[in-house]
Parts: sequence; structure tokens; C-alpha cells
Amino acid sequence: MLKEFIKYYKPYKKLFILDLLAAFLFATCNLVYPMITRNIMDEVIPNKDVQMLAVFAIVLIGIFILKAGLNYFMQYWGHVVGVRMQADMRSYVFTHLQKLPNTYFDNNKTGVTMSRIINDLMEVSELAHHGPEDLFISIIMLGGSFAILLGVNVELTLMIFAVLPFVLWFAIAQRKKMNNAFMETRVKTGDVNATLENSIAGMKVTKSFCTENEELEKFSQSNNIFKHAREGAYKVMAEYFSGMNLFMDILELIALVAGGYFTYLGRITLGDFAAYILYVKMFIEPIKKLINFTEQYQSGMTGFERFNEIVNHETEKEVKNPVELKDVKGDIEIENVSFTYEDETQVLNGLSLSIEAGKTVALVGPSGGGKTTLCSLIPRFYEFEQGDIKIDGKSIRNVSLKSLRKNIGVVQQDVFLFTGTIKENILCGNPNASDEEVIDAAKKARIHDFIETLPDGYDTYIGERGVKLSGGQKQRISISRIFLKNPPIIILDEATSALDNVTEREIQESLEELSKDRTNLVVAHRLSTIKNADEIIVLTDKGIEERGSHEELINKDGVYSRLHRK
Repeated sequence: MLKEFIKYYKPYKKLFILDLLAAFLFATCNLVYPMITRNIMDEVIPNKDVQMLAVFAIVLIGIFILKAGLNYFMQYWGHVVGVRMQADMRSYVFTHLQKLPNTYFDNNKTGVTMSRIINDLMEVSELAHHGPEDLFISIIMLGGSFAILLGVNVELTLMIFAVLPFVLWFAIAQRKKMNNAFMETRVKTGDVNATLENSIAGMKVTKSFCTENEELEKFSQSNNIFKHAREGAYKVMAEYFSGMNLFMDILELIALVAGGYFTYLGRITLGDFAAYILYVKMFIEPIKKLINFTEQYQSGMTGFERFNEIVNHETEKEVKNPVELKDVKGDIEIENVSFTYEDETQVLNGLSLSIEAGKTVALVGPSGGGKTTLCSLIPRFYEFEQGDIKIDGKSIRNVSLKSLRKNIGVVQQDVFLFTGTIKENILCGNPNASDEEVIDAAKKARIHDFIETLPDGYDTYIGERGVKLSGGQKQRISISRIFLKNPPIIILDEATSALDNVTEREIQESLEELSKDRTNLVVAHRLSTIKNADEIIVLTDKGIEERGSHEELINKDGVYSRLHRK
């Protein structure tokens, strides 16, 4: 995982090296101050050398100004490295999300995924900047101060270092507890986000059913779980930091008492003693930095681990050298196809069906028969485990997903519009389309006249998920996308179910115009919308029960006839 983390530094290698160089110079400057203090106390003051005192003062001013400049560089540019890495990770994970199968989104809450991309990566950004910098400064200051301390007095230095194994043991013992606590906190943060996102999105439903108290109870439960997880994490942190600070205080006490005693014995000078105290304080600082680094490392790496869980999730499958689907006529061949959901519910079992190019085939039947599932298998939103589906004789498993979906237009019952303007939503059908093409698509979907009545026309903001539009208006905009996309194969999954009778009739006319010379697969519960279909397939949990034209199936007096009478 650490190797995976390090590779994100590569684009910012030069800036990162400059940051470490600044950290090196900063640490070196810190090591100079106690040496100058020692010289002032041992030589300058006893010799009453005012000129040398002024020189040392000027040198120290120069060092302090240099330190300020180095500190500014580290604080700004160091954080810039972290922020840019974070942005790269966020872009990478979002790109990866586009390639994940629908099953991932079926099984993972939106709020949890958002938490992983935003909250967790914030901690990763802090680790990316402060981690290497603090570690580098600590190593230099520890090594430098240790060498100088040995030069002052070996025995005194060894006494100080005798405490360090206990510090190390304590830090390692607490590390696992911290890791578990931080991981639990991240999981609970995602759960709170998911509950909140779900409750806000369904606020109108909550109000209509007067279930505010129930929603509040749900949120309170997840919020309390998060609170207890966070409290537990802070408890572990409190144990860690209080224990480490106790060890640091013991180190200072040893330096003060032992150094004072050695000065009393005349084994070190007063200047040595002063320098020693300063170096021990300086020696403690990097240890504190290492303590902070441990906490930061745990927090950042648990965030990175959760990030990796997404990026390591298997993407939609494609063959090694997929074929590009071009010049599509629209022949669809479904051969012995079986499909079972992850919960082991089998929906299709050995289904076979042929749809000729340019024909309209309607799927009807009771819920649970697999109509919508079949419509999802053709664009490969889900992978069937048995059989094959061919378009113009080419197996869709051997065709690139992009070219496959580019040739299929899907209008679903549950319309999803993006937050933005009407124009931006229609342009989903073809991002490169001109304004004239957008208007033409809207006219065909019978939505242009309504758009013209709006103050901002096509630039009207429609709110989150098109909340400012009626169900019929949203459906017409989604149909406009298909007109703009202009695919040879169209799948209409209850496309007109949200419309009133008048609007449905208008859209039906538009869809009939669109369906000319195209292959159409229509799922419908309103049988009035499919009377003119070339073939009607009655699909139940037993498979294909009946097939034929509307008139043929009515005369047959079977399942379709009964549905029609109802």
C-alpha cells in the first residue's frame, strides 16, 4: 500500500525534493542556535567580547529570517504538493467509478462512496505533505542533536537514550489500537453521510407521510454510533499523547538533574549545561513530531486504504482487443440467456429471442418476469452468466462497451436529470451538438414550447434531479436526449408511464417518428401504447408465455388477453 501511495508523488517530484531540501535547511538552522548559546556562555561573556556578541546576534537574525522563509515555503508549497496529490487521487477514483459495474452501485451507499472520495482523502493530503517532511526533519534533528550531545558528554547522553526503548515500546503498543479506532471512525463517517444524503433526498416524501420523527430517530442512531466511535478514537489518542508527553517530561527531568549534577562535579561547563538542556529540548521536538507523524500516518493510511478499496474494485469486463460496433443495422439475437442477481434470485433462464432490424418488439407481463433485466443486459449494464446476445451477428461480449452503448438509446421509467440547466441535460445525448440540434431534439420531444415560456429558456436551472420540473417535463427532456443521440437501437422501459394521457399521446407520436428505420424494444404496462408493435412478447417468471401481434394475442384469449381486459 505504501508503494501505491508513493507513486502519486511522481508528477510533483521536483517540488517535493525542494520541500525536503527546505526541511533539511530548517532542521540544520535549529541545530546552530544551541552551539552559539554555548559559545556565548563559555567564551563571549567570560571574555567580555561585545564585538563577537554582536556578530553572533547578526548571525542569529540571519538564521531566523532564513528559517521564516523556509517555513513559508514548507507551509505553502508543501501543502500544495498534498493538495495536488489529493486532486489526482480524487480524479483517479472518480474515473474508476465510471468503469465500475452497476452491481457496485447497487451494493454501496452513495453517501459512503462520497465520504471515501472527500473526507478520507483530506487526511491523505495532510499525510502526503506533513508525513515525509516531519519524518525528514525528525531524523536530521535526532541524528544531529545526538551527535552533538555525545560530543558534550557520552555518559549523560547514554542516560537520556536509556529511556528511548520504553518510548518505542509504548508507541508500538498503541499503534494497532489507533489504527482500529481510526478505521472504525471512517466507516461510521460514511454511514452518517449515507443516512444524511438519503434523508435530504427524500425530504418531500418524509413531509408527505409526516415521518419527520422517524427520520430524526434514524439519523440520531447513526449519529450516536459515529459519536461513540469518534469518542473511542479520541480516548486512544488521549492515552497515546498523554503517555508520550509523560516520557518527554521524564527525559527533560533526567537532562536537568543529571546535567546539573555533572556541572556541579565540574565534568561539563555551564555553557555545556545550557547547550545540553537546549539540545535535549531540541531532541524532544523531533520525537514529538514522530509521535504526531504516527497519528497522522494511521489517519492518512486508513483513508488511503478505503480509497484503495474503490480503485481495486473490479471494473466492467472487456475482452483484450474489443471490436468497435459500427454501421449498426439493429438485428438483435438473444440466445439461451440466463441471469441471476447477486442475491441468487434467478430472473431469466435460457431465454431466446430474435428482433429484426427496424422492428418494434414490446415486452409485457407481470412484474418480476425479467423485462427490465433483459433491457439492462443488452447494453451490458449487467453481465449474463449463460448464453449470448448478438447485435448484427457480433457478440456484445466482444464489442467495446463504449461503442455498444453509443448505438443504444435508453429511456427509463425512473428519470434522472443532472443538477444544471435544461440545455446541459439534453446535451447528455450528444455533448458536441449545436444549439440548433438541441432545439430540434426538444421540438421532437414536444418540450420546446414549454422551454420557450421559461425566463431563461434552455439555460433555465432545473434544481437537483430536476426538482423544479413536473414528471412529464422531466420525461420529455430525457426523451430529447435520445432524439439528440439518434441511435439505431432504442430501449423504452416504461418511458411514458409518468405522463398524463394527452402528453403520452404527444410523446407516442414523437416516439413513432423516432422509431422509423430503427430497432425498438419497448417495456410497457399500459398496453394501449404498444398496439402497433410488430411483435408483442409476454414474459413471465416461466419465460416467454406468448408472442404475436396485438390482434393475434387478443384472439388467443391467453395471458395477454387477460391483462388487456384488466
